[in-house]
Amino acid sequence: MSEIVLAVDLGGTNLRMAAVDRQGKILFRTKRETPDAKRAEEIVELIIEEARECQANLPEEEINFISIAVPATVNAEEGLILKAPNLPALNNFPIAGAIEKELKLKTILENDANAAAIGENWIGASKGFANSICITLGTGVGGGIIIHGKILRGVDGTAGEVGHICVEPFGVACGCGSRGCVEQYASATAVVRQAKELAREFPASDLSARYDLTSEDVYQAGKTGDKLAIEVFRRQGFYLGIALAGLINVLNPEIIIFGGGASAGWDLFLPHLQAEIAARAYAEPAKRAKLVRAELGDDAGILGAAKLAFESLKS
Repeated sequence: MSEIVLAVDLGGTNLRMAAVDRQGKILFRTKRETPDAKRAEEIVELIIEEARECQANLPEEEINFISIAVPATVNAEEGLILKAPNLPALNNFPIAGAIEKELKLKTILENDANAAAIGENWIGASKGFANSICITLGTGVGGGIIIHGKILRGVDGTAGEVGHICVEPFGVACGCGSRGCVEQYASATAVVRQAKELAREFPASDLSARYDLTSEDVYQAGKTGDKLAIEVFRRQGFYLGIALAGLINVLNPEIIIFGGGASAGWDLFLPHLQAEIAARAYAEPAKRAKLVRAELGDDAGILGAAKLAFESLKS
């Protein structure tokens, strides 16, 4: 009987769970919409429901660990979510303890972008690199930083919050409490917001009359040369480039990986991102840092969470 863990990727849009073995093979998976919860318990109840579905579909396997990746700053040692800008019902909530109590499974917690960085480093785009940065462009913008093969958590467990680097001092208010965070200019949410804000400037755009836009709609329009979409992705690349130039100067990474749904616009924002890095970062570190797409897609956070669980089982 092989060792199996449950891994959860709790996103602002979807809640994914999978049963994973030590080789990173996903044996069973579930996916539900993340509830627009007013109470943290609503999210806990959905996690428990999905965990029981996984257990029911692996009747011969023993599952004794669950690992959860969340879009939040966390205290991993205490299993406590500190601040979740896109899921505020979870602020200051001891989610690991709540789930452990119900499922009787050892439960650990990690920031979702950290988990994605670990997953990509395990069996994805940054495998074999000791120093990497993983940027997740989803509902928000996350960052996971690996230095000398270890995830950088910081003294309070809040390191790697790339999405909350300020790139516009008097810019758009952010859910974290600051203003002008890169998340407000480079996430999927920001792509949609900016497309709507700029619509009056581009009345000929097919997007200007749309009220139910998605970031995918903006990307598809950009591929056809829509000027409104092109401007949105120019801004995304510009602001990401400012943030990453600073990170390159400070951390000197070997590779930077881009994942998440909003990274679909890669071919549209990359030239602008590269231009800002070239203009703002030291030349040698900027040349060294490879810029690549993530390889694991939506499974990066799940696989990273699973890797953490297996490491905990060894200790």
